[in-house]
Amino acid sequence: MLRNTLLLAAAFGALATPAQANELRDAVMADMPDLMEVYRDLHEHPELSFQEVRTAKLLADKARALGFEVTEGVGKTGVVAVMRNGEGPTVLIRADMDGLPIIEQTGLPYSSTQKGIPASGVETGIMHGCGHDTHMTAWLATAQQMAERKGQWSGTLVMILQPAEELGEGALAMLEDGLYTRFPKPDYAIAFHDAAQFPAGMIGYSPGYALANVDSVDITIPGVGGHGAYPHTTKDPVVLAASIVMKLQTLVSRESSPLDPAVVTVGSIRGGAKHNIIPDEVKLQLTVRSYSDESRKLLLDGIARIAKGEAIAAGMPEDKMPIVTVQEPYTPSTFNSIEFTEEVMAGFRTRFGEDRVMRVPSVMGGEDFGQFLRADEKNIKSLIFWVGGVSVAEWKAHKEEGKSLPSLHSPFWAPDAEKVIATATEALTDAALRLMPKKGG
Repeated sequence: MLRNTLLLAAAFGALATPAQANELRDAVMADMPDLMEVYRDLHEHPELSFQEVRTAKLLADKARALGFEVTEGVGKTGVVAVMRNGEGPTVLIRADMDGLPIIEQTGLPYSSTQKGIPASGVETGIMHGCGHDTHMTAWLATAQQMAERKGQWSGTLVMILQPAEELGEGALAMLEDGLYTRFPKPDYAIAFHDAAQFPAGMIGYSPGYALANVDSVDITIPGVGGHGAYPHTTKDPVVLAASIVMKLQTLVSRESSPLDPAVVTVGSIRGGAKHNIIPDEVKLQLTVRSYSDESRKLLLDGIARIAKGEAIAAGMPEDKMPIVTVQEPYTPSTFNSIEFTEEVMAGFRTRFGEDRVMRVPSVMGGEDFGQFLRADEKNIKSLIFWVGGVSVAEWKAHKEEGKSLPSLHSPFWAPDAEKVIATATEALTDAALRLMPKKGG
């Protein structure tokens, strides 16, 4: 029912005439030609995680020109731009910078032809396949609107460009480099993400848990190899791996509460080299998703227990127990402060109209924006929201002809960038102005 309601509302309402036409919207639209030039430049020149040197300098220089105090190289390649404007709360607005190791296939005239070497060590194409170029352009546009409206707000604006979101490491890197000690600590932290499942211009939000904990787990399963014709002389790690894979499914189906979403996916199983040889080792790679810390612990503890228990059942000796490694750092879940989220969305509904602001289901994808709240949960309120990016033509073909839509991280993802940027800029500026009202105004 929720999905059907969402689709109908999105199809017929998200692109409706905004409820509140005003000076801010007109100002944003007046800036769009120049902003789209910036967007096309960013799209054409993506950079991989922790390699965002050109991107950071381009936007840092523009923030300086707007009057911000700008510090580069925070958390390796991150940027912090601060504007102090009298007494009042501190609002942090974040955009992520990194592209993905993808060969672009959108056919856009400004498609990326950049190449780079990610952590894998293998040269690859680079693409803004997650829409971070729209995030950065809206970040710049919001900075410009706020700089031009200093007479309308009072407080401190901290605008950050974060590296390496795709690795889940950039937010933590900035925090560890003194984001909350070298610079004003925020009372509020806000971000947005473009969405490949909503029409362009629609705003989606999820109070509470919005995105999941993301853990990458490696399991190395030792065995005693030998000839495939004489399995009784071996300890077969392939059979043991199969038992572990099947048993892992019970963590979700029988140990987690049905009301507490969880995912355990075995994405890779590698072992052996020939039909008639039983190998002496098999490796599994897992992605594990959860929301709460308690659920995360249940899953990770369960994986270690099952791996060892199945090995014992298979008769493996003590020195041949599986080795379970949880990669660090992990990406923590993103929690939207509930009352704060509803407060901001009430303002968005006033500005954009009920049809363009929709509560949507939480997702099991990951986003390290949650780190900014976790660093000081008692004193910070946080929100990340979605802005739809599917063009009118694509949405119509999807609804009427059943045409599939490219997802985020697809080489074909090409959002309706102008509508994403304009909507996000207006929303971010509106939220910041409401949170930092002019004293005595």
